[in-house]
Amino acid sequence: ATKTGEKIMDLVENDIKPLDIFNEKTVENALTLDMALGCSTNTALHLPAIVHEAGIDFDIDIINKISSKTPHLCSLSPAGIHHIEDLHYAGGIPAVLKELSKKNLLHLDCLTVTGKTLGENLKNVSYVDHEVIMPIDQPYHKDGGLAVLKGNIAPNGAIVKQIAVSDEMLVHEGPAKVFNKEEEAIKAIYGGEIKEGDVVVILYEGPKGGPGMREMLAPTSALAGMGLDKKVALITDGRFSGATRGSAIGHVSPEAAAGGPIGVVRNGDVVSINIPEKTLNLKISEEELQTRLNTFKPILSKTSGYLDRYSRFVQSADKGAFFE
Repeated sequence: ATKTGEKIMDLVENDIKPLDIFNEKTVENALTLDMALGCSTNTALHLPAIVHEAGIDFDIDIINKISSKTPHLCSLSPAGIHHIEDLHYAGGIPAVLKELSKKNLLHLDCLTVTGKTLGENLKNVSYVDHEVIMPIDQPYHKDGGLAVLKGNIAPNGAIVKQIAVSDEMLVHEGPAKVFNKEEEAIKAIYGGEIKEGDVVVILYEGPKGGPGMREMLAPTSALAGMGLDKKVALITDGRFSGATRGSAIGHVSPEAAAGGPIGVVRNGDVVSINIPEKTLNLKISEEELQTRLNTFKPILSKTSGYLDRYSRFVQSADKGAFFE
């Protein structure tokens, strides 16, 4: 913390400001590193929000663009076998960046907080423990940690930590079990109502619907505890953070509270998930979908004061859920 404070003062004294460092190329560098690490789905919230503050345009599809050419190099908990301290002792972030630079996956001319370019920072990085950080030619997966899925359930996108999904669940179709809050879903999971092959759909947990988009770690943990994390998918307009495991698809946009199509999914509807093809669809006709949407009245949270103001002005998850 002391060194961080000293560095901030050094940057101030040298008149190096955030926007002198932060630009489209550094955004791509950040995403590239994140994909190699196996990353958190929160990347798809925090980075767009920061980009918005910087006045830079952000299209969520860039996640697929970067992920498709960035190998997954680190297997980190809870979706992997190593921990952050293992990564630190294996050479840390500089070592991962060094591996990525071998395939020209980074913009090495970007200025960094050291006052030097990224390439200059990496010039003397030599130690890499390949037990923890895989060689660039021998990755855990050829694609990076995240994928954006789109379809009639998520026209503006949904996020999945694809490296945490078991092979048998990468392509899945199953009947929907729909719940309007996290607590309802947890009760059903522990109550034995969720069976192998089901697709749990949790509504009204997005930025507007919560309001606030709380982390939903309990449902994924409950599915794992019941031995269903490799047999049941979970879809929600809420979020999961870095503790995502299994076929957990979040940030569905537009969210239910904003009138999004996820809000008209009914119990028994067949949901089709195809992560390699980046699709997420409800298997009903376009006519039926439009009929449902035309009569759909979202359930709005009964809030007042600041929470009410927040729920009215917060933006969609695919934009970073920033407060307008």
